[in-house]
Amino acid sequence: MKDILQQLETRRDAARAGGGPARVAAQHAKGKLTARERIELLLDEGSFEEFDMFVSHRCTEFGMQDSRPAGDGVVTGWGTINGRQVYVFSQDFTVLGGSVSETHAAKMCKIMDMAIQNGAPIIGLNDSGGARIQEGVDSLAGYGEVFQRNVLASGVVPQISVIMGPCAGGAVYSPAMTDFIFMVKDSSYMFVTGPDVVKTVTNEVVTAEELGGASTHTKKSSVADGAFENDVEAMAEVRRLVDFLPSNNREKPPVRPFFDAPDRIEPSLDTLIPENPNQPYDMKELILKVADEGDFYEIQADFARNIITGFIRLEGQSVGVVANQPMVLAGCLDIDSSRKAARFVRFCDAFEIPILSLVDVPGFLPGTKQEYDGVIKHGAKLLFAYAEATVPKVTVITRKAYGGAYVVMSSKHLRGDFNYAWPTSEVAVMGAKGATEIIHRGKSAEDIARLAKEYEDRFANPFVAAERGFIDEVIQPRSTRRRVARAFASLRGKKLSNPWKKHDNIPL
Repeated sequence: MKDILQQLETRRDAARAGGGPARVAAQHAKGKLTARERIELLLDEGSFEEFDMFVSHRCTEFGMQDSRPAGDGVVTGWGTINGRQVYVFSQDFTVLGGSVSETHAAKMCKIMDMAIQNGAPIIGLNDSGGARIQEGVDSLAGYGEVFQRNVLASGVVPQISVIMGPCAGGAVYSPAMTDFIFMVKDSSYMFVTGPDVVKTVTNEVVTAEELGGASTHTKKSSVADGAFENDVEAMAEVRRLVDFLPSNNREKPPVRPFFDAPDRIEPSLDTLIPENPNQPYDMKELILKVADEGDFYEIQADFARNIITGFIRLEGQSVGVVANQPMVLAGCLDIDSSRKAARFVRFCDAFEIPILSLVDVPGFLPGTKQEYDGVIKHGAKLLFAYAEATVPKVTVITRKAYGGAYVVMSSKHLRGDFNYAWPTSEVAVMGAKGATEIIHRGKSAEDIARLAKEYEDRFANPFVAAERGFIDEVIQPRSTRRRVARAFASLRGKKLSNPWKKHDNIPL
């Protein structure tokens, strides 16, 4: 019996060693942790239960039968984050470059199936050289099986991808279908075709970092939701994100202890809006002052900064926030901000996370580039997302809410549950000057100025909308946290469903 037990431990030790001391040292030299070290940081201590430790590939081509490392380049299993179950796979770059084989993919598929069946999030730690060339089409088939499960899991359990090394070719499409993608600065990159192929086909000379590094995907492409300094910070931030999310689409997000009075008054908010209507202010100040303990987890902070998305807690409960940012492009909606916010709203709706919208929007960004690139269709994505959402929706208009952009930003007409406005807000078709010039076309400059002032006095306020019931209440800025917290508390029993359909046809 002792011999058998010793044999088991020997085989386990060999599997845990990955590609061996030299390759582990090379991984550390690049500032990267090993697959198992990442799992240890991500999960609660001692909670990891591993699957398929001894699985090895079946390839016999190109001499592969002589190298059959246990685990086949990926560590899979389940554990807990702050006591809540999650499933995880962590690709091991020290074993065959973390390349994906038929059996490597089968290990990933097994835990994805279990996650869907048991209703727990899937976290993928990606560090792979891509398809295992020696396996040819078998490797591609493995990728296809993973992709299919990404789609089946979408909207059922949260899926989080962390890119912790190279991710190229077909390997990028699995993360692209997950809910959140995070990268590690200077050690991870994503692209469909690498710099060498780009140079051959288009003659462009570009580095891997420029083509698909963390900066590119967080600021330009919007592929990634955030980037972290190193593996340790990435694992800590993923743990923090999971705390805001439900385990699946049939459960509510966890309720955390809070030490912040729901009726806290913030007198400083009374002076947040500048006297000059064209002067910007930082909408994040309002978000932080509304949130429990000023805790805000921002998503896609570096992309389309004219809109802010992320998670806060109110009375310990998760709430998604979508807020126009007057500091960037005056808070206008454009193609990028519409896409960013629409995807976030749809995630919140899929997982029953209530949505708070903070509105200061002068309209859609004008220009030929916006029109040529399809702002109509992209803007409609956000409109569609808000209109189809059945979760509790609370909206606060702080200053400008003009034209179609007013309607899009979770207005009463899109089934907003509570629509509040500050006394400083203006709900109108357009700004006073533009409206006057259209209504009184041909008048002198003096008349236009006088009539614009009259228009402003009459319409540049929230009361016309309030008179029609489009605004539920005009509230004092200082009481925003109390009002919003009470609104969401009253909506905890909300039940609303859309007409039956196989699925909608969002304007992609």
